[in-house]
Amino acid sequence: MKNEEWGRWFCVGQPENPTPDPRSPKSEIMSQQPPLDRTHALRTLREMLRIRRFEEKCAELYSAAKIRGFLHLYIGEEAVAVATMDALTTDDAIVATYREHGHALARGVSANAIMAEMYGKQEGCSRGRGGSMHLFDAATRFYGGNAIVGGGLPVAVGLALADKLQGRNRVTACFFGEGAVAEGEFHESLNLAALWHLPVLFCCENNLYAMGTALTRSESEPDLCLKASSYEIPAWPVDGMDVVACADAAHRAASAVRAGAGPYFLEFRTYRFRAHSMYDPQLYRDKQEIEEWKHRDPITLFQNRLQEQGLLSADDLARMEEQVTAEVTAAVEFAEAGAWEPVEDLTKYVYSERTPA
Repeated sequence: MKNEEWGRWFCVGQPENPTPDPRSPKSEIMSQQPPLDRTHALRTLREMLRIRRFEEKCAELYSAAKIRGFLHLYIGEEAVAVATMDALTTDDAIVATYREHGHALARGVSANAIMAEMYGKQEGCSRGRGGSMHLFDAATRFYGGNAIVGGGLPVAVGLALADKLQGRNRVTACFFGEGAVAEGEFHESLNLAALWHLPVLFCCENNLYAMGTALTRSESEPDLCLKASSYEIPAWPVDGMDVVACADAAHRAASAVRAGAGPYFLEFRTYRFRAHSMYDPQLYRDKQEIEEWKHRDPITLFQNRLQEQGLLSADDLARMEEQVTAEVTAAVEFAEAGAWEPVEDLTKYVYSERTPA
């Protein structure tokens, strides 16, 4: 959707409603938000459902040993990716983490290419060489899938610097978890982005647990916006379980960055409903806490709101589910039918080889 269309959805200016405490799931969805455009609203709900059903299928396939290696699911955080991608243009760049299936789908990377990549097939977006944590698609300017915590931050700064030096009016959106805030790359990247006035939109997905350690146990100052603002970067906390609040903040921040205001920082306060990865027994958080957060499921909240406003019917929802299921099923079939890369290509795309003496 084009940026100018957002005016039909969202008010201009900073929301007056308080952002929920990142440690509590009990905050209500923001009130006093403007009426929604039905076409856009249904498309947004469908995109969140696509991610949810795709991730659920990935969990099933992983249990069946169809997907190997590591698998980090995005279930519970769908509002962030869908809302932010819709605030960007096709010329903008995206740098993501290893929990990036949702970002890739929302950006426009095909479900077929993503699923084939996770199967390790050469029809995958990284020719089967990257797997779940290394999705990459130059056509949509989706630059990872980065397995190193905080590793995407300097990449985003480099992309933004190149755009500025070449006079391109682009935004680079960089997604990372709150665990990256403890890494040196975070501070170096924010410092350089502010110092050089670069067009970077820093998107911190704060799901409270960096792998298995609670934010309040790893950071002496858990207010991440305060950290970002110390580098003279505008920083806003956002209710990451409310897709409308996410879209409002992402649109305004991206517009400011594109207009030459320099970098912006958004802290999306969200929650993952599944473990850190499929290997994680998640002994570090109570089951009751997870269930409480599920009451703020971003898909359910938005679905209920649309139904209350008469924008979503039972037929609409059934049609969406049918379309999404068909897409995910087709992606699995595509991956199953894909080809393994020939052993002869083992050293192809390897940039350094030892030459015989």
